[in-house]
Amino acid sequence: MTDIIPTPDLPSLPIEDDARRFPVRRIFCIGRNYADHAKEMGAAAEAIFFMKPSDAVTTASRVPYPQGTSELHHEVELVLALGDGGAIMGCAVGVDLTRRDLQGAMKAKGGPWEIGKSFENSAPVGLLRFGPVPERGAISLKVNGVRRQSGDLSEMILPPRRVLSELARYFTLKPGDLVFTGTPAGVGPLQRDDQVKAEIAGLPPLEFTVS
Repeated sequence: MTDIIPTPDLPSLPIEDDARRFPVRRIFCIGRNYADHAKEMGAAAEAIFFMKPSDAVTTASRVPYPQGTSELHHEVELVLALGDGGAIMGCAVGVDLTRRDLQGAMKAKGGPWEIGKSFENSAPVGLLRFGPVPERGAISLKVNGVRRQSGDLSEMILPPRRVLSELARYFTLKPGDLVFTGTPAGVGPLQRDDQVKAEIAGLPPLEFTVS
C-alpha cells in the first residue's frame, strides 16, 4: 500500500562537528519559566506547557515575517534535543517567535495559544552541540546589535531536568523531540530587516534576519 500523498520530510538540525543531522519529531515548549519574564507579561510565575509543530523549526539565515500579525516578538531559549528514553543528547540556542497580538487576543478569550505560537518558521534553532546540558550561564538576545534580553539559565523556575520530569508525567518522550525551556525578561517586537543574535554561554550562537 502506498500513501495517498507524498510522505512529508521531517525537519532536521545540523550537529556541530558531525555530518549527520538531528531529525525533529515534536517540539515541547514551557512558558513562564523565568519569574522576571512572567512578571513582565503580567502573569503568575508558574511554568506552563504548550507545543509547536515540527515544521515550526527553521535553521535559515532569513526568517520570514509571519502573516496575520503586526506584533512579532522574540524569546531566546535553551533548547534540549532528546534521544533514546527521553535522555538529553545535546543542546542549542533557540528563539520562540510569537505573534503577541494574536496570543493576547486568545488569552483574553480564555482560548488556546496555538494561533500565536504554532506557525511556520516560529522556532529558529542554531547548531546542536552534543554533551551535558548547562544548568547555569548567560543567556541573551540582541536586535541590530542592541541587547534586549539577558539573564542566567540558573534563574529557571524548573531547571532542564525538572522540565523533562514534568513533561514525562503526561507524554512519552521520544528520540527527536525538542524542548524549549523558557525565556528571560526583555521580550519585544521584531520588524522586517531586523538582525537577531541569540546567545547562551558555551553554545554556538544563533543569528538570523527577519525578512
